[in-house]
Formats: sequence, C-alpha cells, structure tokens
Amino acid sequence: MLHQRRDRSVSPLRPPSLSPRPGLRIKSPDQLVAESGADLEGHGLKRTMGLFQLVCFGVGAIVGTGIFVGLSDTVAKAGPAVVLSFVLAAITCIFTAFSFAELGGAIPVSGSSYSFAYATLGERIAFLVGWCLLLEYGVSVSAVAVGWSQYVNELLNSLVGWHLPAALSAGPGDGGVINLPAIVVIMMAATLLVRGIRESAGATAAMAVLKIGILIAFCAIAFTAFEAGNLTPFATHGPAGVTAGASLAFFSYIGFDAITTAGEEVKNPRRNIPIAVLICIGVATLLYCVVALTAIGALGADAVSDKPAALSLIVDQVTGSTVGGGIIAFGAVVAIASVVLAVMYGQTRILMSMSRDGLVPRVFERVSPRTATPVANTWIVAGVFAVPAAFASLDVVVNLTTIGTLGIMVAVNVAVIALRRSNPGLKRSFRVPLYPFSPILGVLFCLYLMYGTGWATWVQFAVFLVAGAAVYAGYSRSRSRLAGADQD
Repeated sequence: MLHQRRDRSVSPLRPPSLSPRPGLRIKSPDQLVAESGADLEGHGLKRTMGLFQLVCFGVGAIVGTGIFVGLSDTVAKAGPAVVLSFVLAAITCIFTAFSFAELGGAIPVSGSSYSFAYATLGERIAFLVGWCLLLEYGVSVSAVAVGWSQYVNELLNSLVGWHLPAALSAGPGDGGVINLPAIVVIMMAATLLVRGIRESAGATAAMAVLKIGILIAFCAIAFTAFEAGNLTPFATHGPAGVTAGASLAFFSYIGFDAITTAGEEVKNPRRNIPIAVLICIGVATLLYCVVALTAIGALGADAVSDKPAALSLIVDQVTGSTVGGGIIAFGAVVAIASVVLAVMYGQTRILMSMSRDGLVPRVFERVSPRTATPVANTWIVAGVFAVPAAFASLDVVVNLTTIGTLGIMVAVNVAVIALRRSNPGLKRSFRVPLYPFSPILGVLFCLYLMYGTGWATWVQFAVFLVAGAAVYAGYSRSRSRLAGADQD
C-alpha cells in the first residue's frame, strides 16, 4: 500500500505540503515512510540489523564516557547520593523513551526526532531539532573522544609504564597542544562506518558485550571492599546536589535515541525499535546504579570525585595491583570507541534525512551503491568534529550537549501528543502507557534537568538556537523541497 501511494501521489523530490505557511509546513507520517522506503529498503540502505544487534547498537551508543569518565564529576556534585542522580536521570529518560518507542514504531525512518518533529510540529521546529542534534550526536562525539584519550593513557601506563606526552594527548584548555588519540578514534570509527552497516553493527555488538562484562567485573571487585560507612553522609550537598548531579548523569544516557536513526537499516523496524529502546534504557540504568554504588562503597565519595579514570584507580587500590586497573582501562577504551562509532552513525543518518528534505546540502544524502553507506557524509562529519575533539576540553561541551538533548526530548514528548491528536488512526506498534500523563511528565522532568544545568548554559543554548534560526531563515527555508512543492 505504501509503495502504491508513493508511486501515485508522492514525488520523492517534491512531496505535497500540508501547510502553506513557511516554517509551519508539515510532512505526514505516510509521506516520510513512503519517501524513505522505510517499509521496504531505505533510500539505498540495506536492512541488516536484527533485534540483538540493535540492542547492542543502543548499548554501544549509551554506555561509555558517562560512566567511565563522567562518574567522577557526577559524584563531585551529588556525593554518595549520585545513585539518586542516576535514577532521576533515568526516570527522565524512561518517560521520553516511551515517546521515542511509539514514534519510532509509527514512523520508522532515519530522521529520528527530526522526522518526528517534521510530522507534527512543523518545518522550522524540525530544523531546530536537527540543529540541536548536531550537539547531541556531533559535539558529543568530540567529548567522548576526549574521554577515550584519557583512558588510552591509563591503559598505556598500566601495560608498559609509559604514557603519551601531554602536548599530544590533551587540548590547550587541559595543558596540551593537540589531542591526537581523540582524532585517531574518530577517524577509525569513520573508516568502519563507510565500509558498511553490517561490519559496523557486528563491531558494535562485540564491543557492547565486552564492556558490559568489564563493568560487571568491576562491580564484583569493588564489592569485595564495600563498606556501608562510605555511603554516609549520603546527600552531602542536599537536594540541589542531587539535581545538579542528575543533569550531569543525564549525559551518561545520551545516545539511546540513536536507535531510532536505524529505522531504514533494521529488520522489522516497527517491532524491533520500540523493544530495543526500552531494553537499552533498563540495562543502562541498572549498570550505572550498581557501578556508582559499588565504586563509592569501596573507597568513598572523596576518592572517586574529580578522578578522570576513577574506575581503574579503584580497582588498582582494591586489588593492590595495576593489572586489574589495566583491564578496566582496556574496557573503557573499547566502550568509549563503541560510543564514538554508534553516535557518529546516528549523526550521519540525521543529516541524510535533513538533506533528503533539502534543509542541508545534498551531499549528505548521497549513498554509495557499493557500500550502501553515505560515504561523503561520514567523512565530512568525522573531519568537522575531529577539530573540537583535538582542541577542546570535555567539560566545555558536556553541559551544552545535555541541555540541547533535553530540548530535543521536550519536542519528542510534545510530538507524541500532537500526533495522537492529528492522526489518531496511524498504525502504532507501541503506545505510550498512561497517556497523556507520561509525555507530560517527560516534558516536566526534562525542563527540571535543564534548569539544573545553570544559567550560563542557558545563555549558550539560547545563542545556539538563535544561530540555528538564522541558518534556517537564510538557507534552509527557501531550499526546502516542500517549499518547492508550494511554488509548483
């Protein structure tokens, strides 16, 4: 049916507009699915990912820098109550995950939250969501790569007693000149991505299984030194500390929505996408809470706070040997590399969808017939985001990435409500439970965590949105393919 509708009434280059006003143009779910071929083969892409690979891809996108590197910063804010911070961040993600699951099953295309906004909130909002995704997927790649560099040095120190000189392993803000390992991991991920989704998915699955095993091993080792007294006083910085910690802990969950960017490359997407989203959130939450609890219980909050490679240090002290810490460092190197791979994948698919709609240059939608991957898109993304990875500090981008992602999640929760009202008969393989309370609570929790990022981050975010609105007005609005359809 969708194939026939596309042939008879929808031109892939000039689909009909549902709204005559610029910025409020809406593309229906049927149009999005038909144009992308999401119920068939997606826009030159191949369906090679099953449910297990999709879950591993999601875990690969989530579990990494946030727990291996960012845990120490979160503990500094919340103390032993960091467990509550992870739970609060998880609750926010769970409500929004319900919304992603419903929309991902109803509109299984590569555009993820960008496409969901296009189908419900209009072109201008959709572009700004895509603009914010440059923070979530793109800038976070740089942040994750910086964290990878830290653990590479820890691993080298454990193995051979040597580490890279500061000039080549940190940016100027951290006392170095250029972060060479961060560039290397981005380029390795790009090389794998252009080879094909089958190879990328297989590598991500292997890395996901390995890093889960490493974290379970850490918990087992740390638990042998567990002392309940290390958890008191529990909320050392009060409720404000828990909230501030939750805003930082939220960075540990960024990436679960990347699952919905695989809508055109996963088998049976209407079934598998909602299941994978919910499984990944559950696995990540359980891992984070247990790791945080055992880490603090082993040595106390002061020993964990502000230590970039905290997990390795804890294992070293508990075992009295550098071997265990070296194993944890190896796990972190693998874990963080898988995040770079999965998040870069999501970024390229978002840009591909925006290019398909004419909102960004057409080079981003070109798919190689040999590898069935957007080759030029991938290398452009790698080149652009290798620059901040080489010269920026991790702390510079974490809060801005967090607030941008929370803003996207607000839009997705609102999109669920809007689509229920505008298209109640749309086929949905999953429905948000306790509707409409779940998406409303999702919005409120997101706004609460956005508040916790601080006024300076809000100012940066406002400037970023104004810049995005200017790009839309000056470039994308007139080049939109829906705008071309209006002129016809």
